[in-house]
Amino acid sequence: MTQTKPKSHSTPHRQSQGGKDFRKRVQRDKQHNDDNATAHVVGKPRAGDAAAKPLIVLREGREKSLQRRHPWVFSGAIEYIDGTPARGETIPVKDATGNFLAWAAYNADSQITARVWSWQERDVINKGFFRQRISDALSARRTLGLLPACVRGTGGEGARIIHGESDGLPGLIVDKYGDVLVMQLGSAGAEHWRETLADILQELCAPVCLYERSDSDGRAREGLPPRCGVLRGALPAQVEVIENGLRFTVDVAAGQKTGYYLDQRDNRAFTGLLAQDKDVLNCFCYTGGFSLYALRGGAKSVLSIDSSQEALYLAQANVELNGLDASTAEWQCADVFEALRKLRDQNRKFDLIVLDPPKFAPTAAFAEKASRAYKDINLLGFKLLRPGGLLFTYSCSGGINDDLFQKIIAGAALDAGVDAQIVKKLHAAPDHPVLLSFPEGAYLKGLVLRVA
Repeated sequence: MTQTKPKSHSTPHRQSQGGKDFRKRVQRDKQHNDDNATAHVVGKPRAGDAAAKPLIVLREGREKSLQRRHPWVFSGAIEYIDGTPARGETIPVKDATGNFLAWAAYNADSQITARVWSWQERDVINKGFFRQRISDALSARRTLGLLPACVRGTGGEGARIIHGESDGLPGLIVDKYGDVLVMQLGSAGAEHWRETLADILQELCAPVCLYERSDSDGRAREGLPPRCGVLRGALPAQVEVIENGLRFTVDVAAGQKTGYYLDQRDNRAFTGLLAQDKDVLNCFCYTGGFSLYALRGGAKSVLSIDSSQEALYLAQANVELNGLDASTAEWQCADVFEALRKLRDQNRKFDLIVLDPPKFAPTAAFAEKASRAYKDINLLGFKLLRPGGLLFTYSCSGGINDDLFQKIIAGAALDAGVDAQIVKKLHAAPDHPVLLSFPEGAYLKGLVLRVA
């Protein structure tokens, strides 16, 4: 699809004498730092200018993504780094002629060398800046009715209250489970401001506990060690979230991601609407989200499969917690790929199948391998569906875009020898907004397919 290039809101390039001098200095200094092993050169502060602060200089022509408000600066776009910035330090990014582009957090250990905090040169990146950004994120969710209140004692509703780049806070994720907040730091910039961010969240939200779950795979790519534990307050013995009237126990300390998958809230509800009198198969069920909605929706039977026995115990406890009929629920601890092959060999059939696997492709580099995995699992899913059955299939891989995902599923349907229609396209719940200039934020994609 051809995309229209957005108009730039940044300062146009001017071939002023100052700009020419800037470029000459950059080229001269670069020759004194001949290091062909790296994509860019890290220099030293300018001689005779002790007060000079570090900055990033982009290669000529590589400023366009920032002018379009994309918040990442990759190492290959950098011509030169003037000075020796510390990891997580906020420094200006300039184009090849010296024009200011953005304030960004620096990380030499990542392919994403800088993540943008602000495009406004007048902004000061300090506690006041972060307090305003967090306040804006909370206000946006209240306006949309996604967060009635974010204060102590307001009930057990769950919501994502900070969604990284899409809320102007790269690397910061914060989920609310009733009176408990879980914070996840995934970038050097967010890590640098860790205590400040914790103070602001405590001030604005007054949770009984602010828990850190900075243990995602992405931290390793940022050169950051994993870290988990209580930051403020005390973690209750049990944490619950109430979602569309259903109660779920959340394992904040050891569960997947921040303990629960808030992004699938609306998709789970849609599944429940279509589950009545159906035999349902829920794969990668974790703590039973889709399973509970199907049981409440009147499913004839629900088979739930996951490789974690601990997750299945919690899922069964959630069924009991909500007073649902456990006699129609079957639980299986197994590798999902192997389990689906066994079900195929047993000629088991289902009316509704949910495939919600973990992230197969964290980046585009893993797309080819992930594509094979997605195709295999959906091929098996199609073979297990009765005619007229529904397949809810998802990908949370950032390295697989919507078009590629649909092509993979189309290939699986072709190999399975079935004709399938797309009934509905699904994405994350609206408390996971996607910045228009940051399509990578649309990581969750789903298709509801009907086999003809």
